[in-house]
Amino acid sequence: MTGTDEGRAGPGGLPGRASADGGEDDDRLYVLTALLLTPARFPSVLGDDYPQACRTLGLEPYAEGYGLVLGQDGEGARWTVAVDDVSLVAVAVAAWDCGMEYDLSPDERSVVAALPGWPLALAVAAPGVPAPHDPEPAEGDPPALSPPDATGWGPAQRRLGADEIALRWEVWRGQLDAGDFALSGSSGPVDAAAGPQARERGAGGGFAARVTEGESAPPGGSGQGPGGGAGAALGPQAAVRRVLREVGTYLEDPPPPGRVRSMFAPGGARTLRVDGPGWSLVARTDDIAFVLVDERPGEVLPVGRGARLPALLEGLDAMAVRPG
Repeated sequence: MTGTDEGRAGPGGLPGRASADGGEDDDRLYVLTALLLTPARFPSVLGDDYPQACRTLGLEPYAEGYGLVLGQDGEGARWTVAVDDVSLVAVAVAAWDCGMEYDLSPDERSVVAALPGWPLALAVAAPGVPAPHDPEPAEGDPPALSPPDATGWGPAQRRLGADEIALRWEVWRGQLDAGDFALSGSSGPVDAAAGPQARERGAGGGFAARVTEGESAPPGGSGQGPGGGAGAALGPQAAVRRVLREVGTYLEDPPPPGRVRSMFAPGGARTLRVDGPGWSLVARTDDIAFVLVDERPGEVLPVGRGARLPALLEGLDAMAVRPG
């Protein structure tokens, strides 16, 4: 998605406009895309929940949220501009998602912060300016934002993997058959556990390559789980049972906003995205779930529906935040 209009954001962190005599400065921002940063919808690469995502950007987690405008200045430098005009950004994102043009130009008074770099990799660039690059840091500037290492495995890659499954649910669901699931009667709050065949994507498909038992993590991945153990020490069924136990505690002790999100799905169902320390879960309320954990790089663990999964998903959907 691309935007065509432009504000501008200078190194000082505040936006400006063209000069009064009609001249244009080199540091105006050419808008390339925009994202929402709200409790119901935020770039999961930034954190497990909305407050954590805000902290990553040095922002206060206000309930109304922010819009994030990504672009380049006149010298080609990457900038991420946070604005408090969430409605304006939401309209632009909705238009672009529908393939429509929309000129996004936030008012300079709505700018909360201008941060160097981009948190996500973009496949587009502004025409007529140098290639995208991080701006020269000035004294007191925060480190430039950057996308996670695509060859590594860690929390950001795990959450991005879960996002892709949610986006392409039918593709992932279609890879499974009954033999991919094994039901367990007593190991956790839900009697569904991972089947013997954990699914993975190759390195070219957006996920880190699978690391099997005894191997080290891919470049950029620590191979250490939340408890500090070996990366492959946790078996798939044990991993799923641990995640389901932790998910179940959310029903008794609600987590920070954004850890449980509910989105539209066909047929009156909902797609759930749930995150926690070291794990991510994707589910359809009328179907199964998938689990990803930091300890098992690149693997996608299917969770059979069983007898008690439906109630858990129903409870999560009832407490989840939803897009407005």
